[in-house]
Amino acid sequence: MGKIPGARAELDRLGGVMRSELFDLVGRLTPEAAPAVEAVRLEYPGVADWHEPLRFDHRATIRGARPQDVSPEEMARRAVEAFAAAGWTVEEEVADAILVTGRSEDITIKVRVSVVSPVVLYMAGTPAMALDTPQPRVRPEPLKSAGNLSPGYALCYECDGLGLCPACYGRGWVPDEERGRRHCPECQIVPVCPICRGAGELYVATLQYFEKGYYPDHFPPEGDA
Repeated sequence: MGKIPGARAELDRLGGVMRSELFDLVGRLTPEAAPAVEAVRLEYPGVADWHEPLRFDHRATIRGARPQDVSPEEMARRAVEAFAAAGWTVEEEVADAILVTGRSEDITIKVRVSVVSPVVLYMAGTPAMALDTPQPRVRPEPLKSAGNLSPGYALCYECDGLGLCPACYGRGWVPDEERGRRHCPECQIVPVCPICRGAGELYVATLQYFEKGYYPDHFPPEGDA
């Protein structure tokens, strides 16, 4: 896995454009909410898609208030005009609220104007971008092997000397087709093997009865002695 050259800089550039355009829009429609836009931070993009490679974006949600003398329809009209003046493509939907959506450079700003309250909600986001190349799921080198076992020990029957969780290889997560990732069901986020606790080996003399069946060389079945 490696960084994609220029990807983070481009994402941050788009985040800056998003914040600037959002500030202008909020300033025109609900000026009292403009300080909240200034407080939007772009240091840490959020994960938009957990499939490999992870994709990140910048988002912002701002809550404003429609003036009492401005109807929801008029507020929506002003939002449409503001987007059009900036050269953005505009869509408008009417359901339980009036939703005006503007798009430019794959940046999206949605203005949701409530028809039952003065709330005007702004939801802005950049496109989702991969910042790193895909991380291959490769089994690491084991901590223990037949050649470096401690005296009196045998390779862990669960991880075969790996020391890490054999399901997630120490990541704490496993791939999920729908969600991209999910918590490892074997180790429950603790990245070591749940049997040997990260040692990669087990002390033969203290094995429980059911565990001895994994080691026929040390404990031959009855009748085979």
